[in-house]
Amino acid sequence: MDMHRGIGNRRGEPWHADEAMTTPFPRRFSARTRAALAVEKLASSASRRLGRGSGEMIGGKLALQVSPQILTEVAAGRLAACVSGTNGKTTTTRLLARALGTLGPVKSNSGGANMAPGVLAALSRPPYDATAALEVDEIWLPKVARAIHPRAVLLLNISRDQLDRSNETRRIASLWRELGAELPDATAVANVDDPLVVWAASGWSNQIWVSVGQNWTADAMVCPQCANLLHRNPTGWWCSCGLARPEPIVAVTGPSEILWFGRLITASIDLPGRVNLGNAAMAAATARLFGVEVEDALAAMTGLGDVQGRYQEVPLGANGVHGRLLLAKNPAGWVEMMELLNTTPARPVIIDFNSQTADGRDPSWIWDVPFERLAGRTVLVTGGRKEDMSVRLAYAEVPHTVHPDAETAAATVHETIVDVVANYTAFRDILGRVAPMRTTT
Repeated sequence: MDMHRGIGNRRGEPWHADEAMTTPFPRRFSARTRAALAVEKLASSASRRLGRGSGEMIGGKLALQVSPQILTEVAAGRLAACVSGTNGKTTTTRLLARALGTLGPVKSNSGGANMAPGVLAALSRPPYDATAALEVDEIWLPKVARAIHPRAVLLLNISRDQLDRSNETRRIASLWRELGAELPDATAVANVDDPLVVWAASGWSNQIWVSVGQNWTADAMVCPQCANLLHRNPTGWWCSCGLARPEPIVAVTGPSEILWFGRLITASIDLPGRVNLGNAAMAAATARLFGVEVEDALAAMTGLGDVQGRYQEVPLGANGVHGRLLLAKNPAGWVEMMELLNTTPARPVIIDFNSQTADGRDPSWIWDVPFERLAGRTVLVTGGRKEDMSVRLAYAEVPHTVHPDAETAAATVHETIVDVVANYTAFRDILGRVAPMRTTT
């Protein structure tokens, strides 16, 4: 979906923002906010015409400067849900938008612009009373939620990500916990398998506890409440201070099964892996707060084969090899992708690894990833920090080869499809390179 499009119809299908450029603003908007919305439209439209991107960020930034209270005004009179966490925000937001779309028009920034300017861009187009499903960066969540007063906030997980920006996981959990006290009417839809999330959500007045599983536990080894080591067994976690895993009312219990408010239901979506069924369970539990039945929610989520290129198969060069694109940008994400890799035959794996600003400049987290699990596969490495990744794989005793780019790597394999695991900017760059190729084929 183009990032400057919104979610417009009952199936959550995209529509062009420019279609509403001439729609008058509601009278409840202040003169300053009306002027800010006009600036946002002009700036975002100019950005697209000049080929400088979707315009969400530049338009939103300018509008916020003109009217600092604009988020509160454009959110007034509408129901909203915020989706936040280290991993899974974009996918869960898209699934939630589809579920809520069964009731009527939905506005969403599920293209990934998840700070205040991107949220504003999603809310700055009519209809101004449409329900909103909003992806929000974990650090920006308090500021955005205070402005828009959502009915529900999905708290997915907290782990290390960009080490030069949000390395202190307990700080994020503390910000979320404090936010709950300021939103007494909101419900936290929270993952019980993450102790940091549970501690954060315990500060809210209302919770829906969901179990989606958690393969990565290294960022939650100590209790966020008292700093003692947590105890774990196959059924849960607990601390001597009393903080413990709540009993979930929604839980992923199998590859296509969900415990749903006391009953087992069969659940299947087209996105692959247990992790995405967990995202769907979180989204469905949230949609229930808005009046969507679980069967309708899950049905609306089917037919979604990729999310912003994730899980999409794209041509890699001219030799007929296709790559399934997977995003892994931190240790927790890598562990989830390794589980997903094991659900298909042992294809060759191309690792495309950068450390640009959007990725986080510090790549030292790769030493926490259990790359030993790739042993036995054909592994090929590329990207701006390919040498760092090569050293890490050498210590993991995983044989591999190093290549200038993903296309060159793909040309050396004797398979028709490979898995490409890339972090943020590497993923974006591959999509940018294959888009012209896909247009001409």
